[in-house]
Amino acid sequence: MAKDNKKLVQAITSQEENFAQWYTDICVKAELVEYSSVKGFIILRPYGQAIWENIQKDLDARFKASGHENVAMPVLIPESLLKKEGELVNGFAPEVAWVTMGGSDELEERLAVRPTSETMFCDHWSRVLHSYRELPMKYNQWCSVVRWEKTTRPFLRSREFWWQEGHTIHETAAEAEAETQAQLDCYADTCEQDLAIPVLKGRKTDKEKFAGAEATYTIEAMMQDGKALQSGTSHFLGQNFAKSFGVTFLNKDNKPEYVWATSWGVSTRLIGALIMTHSDDNGLVLPPHIAPIQVVIIPINRGKEQLDAITAKMQPVIDQLRQMGISVKYDDADNKRPGFKFADYELRGVPVRLVMGGRDLENNTVELMRRDTLEKEEVSFDGIADRVKRLLEEIQENIYRKAVAFRDAHIYECDNYDEFKERIKDGGFFLCHWDGTPETEAKIKEDTQATIRCVPYMFEQTPGVDMVSGKPATQRVIIAKAY
Repeated sequence: MAKDNKKLVQAITSQEENFAQWYTDICVKAELVEYSSVKGFIILRPYGQAIWENIQKDLDARFKASGHENVAMPVLIPESLLKKEGELVNGFAPEVAWVTMGGSDELEERLAVRPTSETMFCDHWSRVLHSYRELPMKYNQWCSVVRWEKTTRPFLRSREFWWQEGHTIHETAAEAEAETQAQLDCYADTCEQDLAIPVLKGRKTDKEKFAGAEATYTIEAMMQDGKALQSGTSHFLGQNFAKSFGVTFLNKDNKPEYVWATSWGVSTRLIGALIMTHSDDNGLVLPPHIAPIQVVIIPINRGKEQLDAITAKMQPVIDQLRQMGISVKYDDADNKRPGFKFADYELRGVPVRLVMGGRDLENNTVELMRRDTLEKEEVSFDGIADRVKRLLEEIQENIYRKAVAFRDAHIYECDNYDEFKERIKDGGFFLCHWDGTPETEAKIKEDTQATIRCVPYMFEQTPGVDMVSGKPATQRVIIAKAY
């Protein structure tokens, strides 16, 4: 058993040896993805899809609770439509995939494979919106998009990825801005409460904002290598798209006005965030709130009679856990050794493992192991379902606390550029004064490959001196290397 366990664990490159390879090993060996026959496109395998479905379920419930409705837009966008809002097409042009043939006939107009759907929503609204009484319109769609990335990595950057994109229109700028902030808060709550990923909320610089937006807001998470991962964005679009597409309504005075719009999205990139925030050299560490399998039960038996006795003992507990809303797998398959099963479920990040053998059956005990700490103990079988339920919440909280402690220990104030250039090599979030100019922003990126991630909300803004230009600065920003 030990040999099987060791062999499987060794198949994962250690974080210290090669963090990028460690990440890829987990994606593939935990059977989250497979590389497809089309370069840059991945296949979400059942376990990866199950994690995404749990994220979807959580977000979809949150959206609907705040009055959003799901819709579906076409995957193809006419080139003339994509060009209507100039900033958008310029921002996405290098990544757009085009359809030029329909069957054996050349198309009269190129069709873009959806990179994002602002244009389709605005085109739709320009035809169906009439009065202020119909506002706000708050829509969301679950779909995939295609962006022709040059360098790809599972979940982080692939040429096709799955996401949700929310699109709303409002009567006033204040309502649209409030919606933008509300969705940013929604993303932060999902990350922190369900994925156990602490995030920093803030505003993107003008250089980093979404093409065509008035303002972009972001949640930034820190990975275990100290790099940032943009985990969700929410955009205040103002009236830019409305004016390009003629999206108007008759106000209370019966006069036409342009709507105020928002868009916002998170994607399967969150699975990459889960991996790089929590996992270890044994494989995935999944927060219970998002794990497809929360509890695995493995009988260790000698013969069918003993297995039947263990199964009879365990079945009421399985039923009780499922009635509590806890997902359980009872793995009594006889084609794999127990040691292999242990390592496999550790690799998949199952939060709690229960093991019962012949001696446990006699002693009314069960072995309980928690994936986050790899601690195991022999406990009484009595009341085990309630104990597991409490333990799952304890694991959820512990995983989050650990991630918060790591992040907070790697946030540094810095006012010296030479010091910054040396220390940024080792990762971390650097809280630095910025003079607000794109020239300084560009120089930091050129010198260090680090970028301004956001103007953060959680830190008090104080005046100071920009460490690069020496000019006065009114704010501190978070600077980090990023995925």
